[in-house]
Amino acid sequence: MTPGSLSAFLPSFLIDTHVLLWLDEKPERLSDHILSLLRDPRHTVYCSAASLWEIAIKQSLNKIDVKGPLPSMLERYSITELPVTARYAELTRKLPMHHRDPFDRMLVAQAMAENLVLVSADRQMLAYEVAILSC
Repeated sequence: MTPGSLSAFLPSFLIDTHVLLWLDEKPERLSDHILSLLRDPRHTVYCSAASLWEIAIKQSLNKIDVKGPLPSMLERYSITELPVTARYAELTRKLPMHHRDPFDRMLVAQAMAENLVLVSADRQMLAYEVAILSC
């Protein structure tokens, strides 16, 4: 997706786990264009509960350190939590096995089901038939 192609409509975005972490701790890793889209109040930005679960697991294993509680992070950036449902779980079962990470497969299923643009730097996501804004 090119920057100009987004001007014709106002998509909603689903951010990958690393995008949430970068937004909070390393915004310089995101382009000015992506930052402006994610900060634009006309867009709804979602974060999957699967991503929050992934972060919590990595925190408990001391693999990452996150400033403050996760709900506060979502609130700080006006991000809406997208729950994991049985419907999304069923969709992950039907996805081709382009990616083996269960958290990323859930994000793909959610983006497909809800017609969201997935924001990710993970090149493996490009194998799926889902709208992706690459970081």
